[in-house]
Amino acid sequence: MLFVALAILFSLAVSGVVVLYVAYPHRGESVPVVPWLGDAMAKAADAAPVIEDDERDLLRLQ
Repeated sequence: MLFVALAILFSLAVSGVVVLYVAYPHRGESVPVVPWLGDAMAKAADAAPVIEDDERDLLRLQ
């Protein structure tokens, strides 16, 4: 029972962070209450690898 409760709390925390990211830093705005969290999420998004337009052609299946 404890495991289920912890799993639910963990999933709620992760979904809350995703909603917070989509609501503020993804649109280029700062998070109003905890700006340090918005800065950390923006740094993490900038560090993530991104597929550029010219690299997309390499991934197409023929």
